[in-house]
Amino acid sequence: MSCMGRTVFIGLDGVPHGLLKRLADDGTMPHCRRLFEIGNLHCIASTIPDISSVAWSSIITGKNPAEHGIFGFVDIPINTYRISFPNYLSLKSKPFWEKSEGRSVILNVPSTFPVREMNGVHISGFVSLDLERSVYPPGLLSQVKALDYKVDVDAEKAHVSMDMFLSDLDKTLTARGKVCDHLWQHEKWDTFMIVFTGTDRLMHFLWDAYEDEEHWYYKAFRGHFSKVDAIVGSIIDRLNDNDILVMCSDHGMEHLDKNVYVNAILKEHGFLHYDPALKGGFANIDGRTKAFSLDPARIYLNKRGKFPRGCVAPNDEEKIIEDICELFQRYAVGGKAVCKAIYRKKEIFHGPFIDLAPDIVLIGNEGINLHSGLTAENTSEETIFSGKHTQHDAFLYVRGRDKCPSVKEGFNVSNIIGYIDSLKAERWR
Repeated sequence: MSCMGRTVFIGLDGVPHGLLKRLADDGTMPHCRRLFEIGNLHCIASTIPDISSVAWSSIITGKNPAEHGIFGFVDIPINTYRISFPNYLSLKSKPFWEKSEGRSVILNVPSTFPVREMNGVHISGFVSLDLERSVYPPGLLSQVKALDYKVDVDAEKAHVSMDMFLSDLDKTLTARGKVCDHLWQHEKWDTFMIVFTGTDRLMHFLWDAYEDEEHWYYKAFRGHFSKVDAIVGSIIDRLNDNDILVMCSDHGMEHLDKNVYVNAILKEHGFLHYDPALKGGFANIDGRTKAFSLDPARIYLNKRGKFPRGCVAPNDEEKIIEDICELFQRYAVGGKAVCKAIYRKKEIFHGPFIDLAPDIVLIGNEGINLHSGLTAENTSEETIFSGKHTQHDAFLYVRGRDKCPSVKEGFNVSNIIGYIDSLKAERWR
């Protein structure tokens, strides 16, 4: 162990600043409340787009998406209309643990599958296709299996029975806690990072239970956060005075009223031409298409030389972007604007991979979840989910009030690693 102290990094996927503070204040999360009395809790921004694959990639690298190369859970390689699924091998910037001289334990960080050789232990988070390629070193696999470890809760159970989903959620969390405890005690490390992702799943399905005290699952919602808090408490009770403790979320969350489908709107207004009844997805796009969308609400121009049936010439790009932005600025469902903000590529992305970035990114208005929905025939519909991501209201917490660098306006999750480095420099000067 370093004489300068260790670093412990706890992630609570999707947990908004406001919810965390409320649950700490009302006694649901007493260990977090204890922490907040001796540290600094900040409200920060997520990445754009505000999804876990992008945000956690920015958190662990300290880079903009156009620097680390992850823009979403799905992508379309240049010169194709084929859907690909970026993973850890697609990450073009090194995570902090590969640049650190010390030994690290990294547990359940999203979008870090498949694992690779490193100085320490790594168990990847969702989306992980199998446990065998989720554990490094391989010799640890049998111990992880013996503790009944699961990478993620089976969210499909929520579509069948919410009670089954909640039971699986708690079993997954219990096993994660056991593996966390095992690694903490039996591995040597300088940095320990664990991310809890069940919080995100819970809030997607039961945000309405958080807001409504009369909801059938009101107590179950808070009960899960209490169990997360108990594991957090077991971690902080083992910290030394000179250890750095950082907690954060990757994005916020708010209530969801309905899904709105970007490709259906583009099709409705003549920007996209395809037959949603045909199989093959984007392979059905024809040469009249000017633009199409990938989740979550990333719009790409169908450019000549970039896509097989691209029809947009360089001189036409700006006019088409203006027309699409104007469309979504005024587009409303039920009298409510669907977009809170609209960004062009160069407003939000910077780095060597900016050519792979979407030309436009839409941010949904409150209660509106913008999906691409290539096969959707309607522009909007109700959904089983009651919670949606937000770009604002993520959180950052640092234990200790002394020698903490200020969090400046515009701080977002990609600044966290740089902040931790500054914190170490201040504490150990």
